[in-house]
Amino acid sequence: MDVTDKKVIVIGTGISGIGAARLLISKGAYVILYDEREDIATARIYEELSACKDRFTLVTGKMHNMLLDDIVLAVFSPGVPMDSEIAKTVKALGIRIWGEIELAYQYAKGSVLAITGTNGKTTTTSLLGKIMSDFTSQVFVVGNIGNPFTQEVDKMTQDSVTVAEISSFQLETIEEFRPSISAVLNITPDHLNRHHTMEEYARVKFEIAKKQTKEDFCVLNYEDAYCREFAEQCHACVLFFSSKNKLQNGFFLEEEMIYKSAEGECTPLLNIHDMNLLGIHNVENVMAAIAMADAYGVPMERILETVRHFKAVEHRIEYVATKRGVDYYNDSKGTNPDAAIRGIKAMRRPTVLIGGGYDKQSEYDEWIEAFDGKVKCLVLIGQTREKIAECAIKHGFKNVILADTFQEAMDICVDQAIEGDAVLLSPACASWGMFPNYEVRGEMFKEYVNQIKE
Repeated sequence: MDVTDKKVIVIGTGISGIGAARLLISKGAYVILYDEREDIATARIYEELSACKDRFTLVTGKMHNMLLDDIVLAVFSPGVPMDSEIAKTVKALGIRIWGEIELAYQYAKGSVLAITGTNGKTTTTSLLGKIMSDFTSQVFVVGNIGNPFTQEVDKMTQDSVTVAEISSFQLETIEEFRPSISAVLNITPDHLNRHHTMEEYARVKFEIAKKQTKEDFCVLNYEDAYCREFAEQCHACVLFFSSKNKLQNGFFLEEEMIYKSAEGECTPLLNIHDMNLLGIHNVENVMAAIAMADAYGVPMERILETVRHFKAVEHRIEYVATKRGVDYYNDSKGTNPDAAIRGIKAMRRPTVLIGGGYDKQSEYDEWIEAFDGKVKCLVLIGQTREKIAECAIKHGFKNVILADTFQEAMDICVDQAIEGDAVLLSPACASWGMFPNYEVRGEMFKEYVNQIKE
């Protein structure tokens, strides 16, 4: 779409909205930057867009339909649901809707390797980004990982490789987005307060491959029923990975070894004890990254060399320190029950667990059942603490302590943990309500731990 001298509205003024506005202005558009919140930091926005202040107008507060007069395109930030009133208004007026990912893709150059899934996206994206950057120059790691796709577009060439972490929120607003290699790592309950049903959540996730053809590749988790079902209708060349089954074609784990199988002929690749990443979920993440890099054409030995040296990403089962004989792990990115289950499974010591937070309408039964003798005490915070406590007691786990603040929760953990134990922050809930995001929650955990005196 040619946006030269045309009016485009960008809805949302966070990092995604600012990136979208900046790209649109660079392509000649006049941007209306809108946010329904009236208490946003306008000075920050004007400062970030100071180089193009004559090409945008900032509007806050209630939306008036006249604001949409002559608008040719609406770019929605991921945090704005497609069933919101403003989305309904824009749709009713027949205005084209893109998200930041679609906008960036329209102007991007080179190859796009895109990853989605309920859990493991950040680790897999970071690992694949490192593999690709060790192999070639001009690699951009973008998307839900914290670096807007739109921010990097003008730096790209036909030789660029873009590794993108894509959330379900971002997939709601794609149109022509077509990665040459995509991956869906898993589909488990999450964000049901936004997508409402698992069927809709899964459908949106698989949108990542909707424009792919047989010339493209789609990497799928064989152990995930949604992924196996989608494989039957996927137009791309499907590459499976499995942590439980030996595959005739694909990548699989058998005992401690990762194999690549082609027509039943197996090649051993890597002993999982030669990796720095903990847990079976990380073995799956590694297999997905290997499959994507292999499909791109990176020599296998180069791939495996990077995998061997790669360390866990921040806030994902991140070892912080050992204090008074107690190991502390920051898994603040465990923002749903399935992710938090993976954190528990990675523990090798009796564990004092911090859980709770914002309620995304999740159920916690499977999470509590996964304690399986590993969790000795559950310390709960946030909006969901009573709901989780009731669930724990229903499943026979009674050593539950409710805390009013994060500081109090940490004090309780230090008191409960003895030498040989672990303390794990893996909340199974979003951070909203108590923290701006999971990163701040994780940083506060690490700051507290590093201040514990021996």
